[in-house]
Amino acid sequence: MKYSNILMVLLLGGSLNALAFQSPDSTQYFQVRQLTENTGKLLVPDKRTDVFQYELEGTNPVTINLETTIAGATTALQAAYNQAGLRTIIKQTLLPLAEPGAVTRGVVKLSVGNNRKTPDHAAEMVTQTILGTPLQILKKQRGYSLVRSPDNYISWLENESIALMDDARFKEWEQEKKIVYIADNGFSYTEPDEKSLRVSDLVKGNILSITGKKGKYYHILYPDGRAGYIHTKDAVDYNKWLRRPNPTADQILETAKLFVGVPYLWGGTSIKGVDCSGFTKSAYFLNGIVLPRDASQQALVGEAVDIYEADTVNLQKSLQNLKAGDLLFFASSKGRVANPRITHTAIYIGEGVFIQAAGLVRINSMIPSAADYADFQSRTLVSARRMLTAVGSAQVSRVEDNPFYQNTGKK
Repeated sequence: MKYSNILMVLLLGGSLNALAFQSPDSTQYFQVRQLTENTGKLLVPDKRTDVFQYELEGTNPVTINLETTIAGATTALQAAYNQAGLRTIIKQTLLPLAEPGAVTRGVVKLSVGNNRKTPDHAAEMVTQTILGTPLQILKKQRGYSLVRSPDNYISWLENESIALMDDARFKEWEQEKKIVYIADNGFSYTEPDEKSLRVSDLVKGNILSITGKKGKYYHILYPDGRAGYIHTKDAVDYNKWLRRPNPTADQILETAKLFVGVPYLWGGTSIKGVDCSGFTKSAYFLNGIVLPRDASQQALVGEAVDIYEADTVNLQKSLQNLKAGDLLFFASSKGRVANPRITHTAIYIGEGVFIQAAGLVRINSMIPSAADYADFQSRTLVSARRMLTAVGSAQVSRVEDNPFYQNTGKK
């Protein structure tokens, strides 16, 4: 949104009229705080994908210590303050940090990295990133890095989970020959022998560099330089994996069904454990498609599917219009509040049947007479989106076209 438009929204909404007091003391502090908050919400409507954090000091003028990923945030704020007649000083820290020696790239080096809401082991796990995932490093703090992943999601990941790289090393990693691990899970070994010492565990979708082959084993390298061996039957060439045709619904469902019985894990996005949107995201990623991370974000992309009749979700309309591979979206507060928030998602299989991560990954039906009828989900269904016809549109990208991956695997 252009900064002039942001200012106009604030003016039309009456925010400035309500704030335009003339007191130079604590009232001015309140004015600045409210105007900063309003502008921040316009600049960053989703704090999962961008940063806008600030602290205020003093009263006349008020100093705004701003940390953000939005390059034009200072310009937008200053224009709003000027319009309101407020004297301020803005000190902006733009992320990623551009200071000399700052490391702004990294690659996940563990089979599964646990990404948290704040830089603390006890903090909520909000997502996961698997081995070989390229990251943008926004800043480092207390042994953690604030990272942006290919789905544009921002979270904290422990530095011990990342191979931190300067630009030169990252470009080298991009060009290394790679394989993708395709077994559900397994291990790499110090020798081309499964009886040798293990290097690490591996999960489906892990990306590793390859330096050669010995018998029935690939010699592989991790992003941090560790070496090992994996069986050739458990991996495919990265370039071939990357450049497959867009997936079919059958391929999405075949992958989704591999997760049946996997336990629900809040923040999970791997075969070790998934939450609802981590499951849908993984089913698509393993077929070469990057979706947004959370259900409420996935519900905003793709092609809308009409499942309504007279402003009500209709079973027959749903059965008529839904296609295999579509994503279903649910709101637990449906019927109790206006515009209920999306809280759950699932993948449609066909004939009223869908697959979801709820307790564990399982297959259910929206038809009341079915033995596997899911009453709660069926009652809280609010929308559906078709991703397979939207590949290449905003936020439904092929892995090879995603900015984080697009220079990877060119050899």
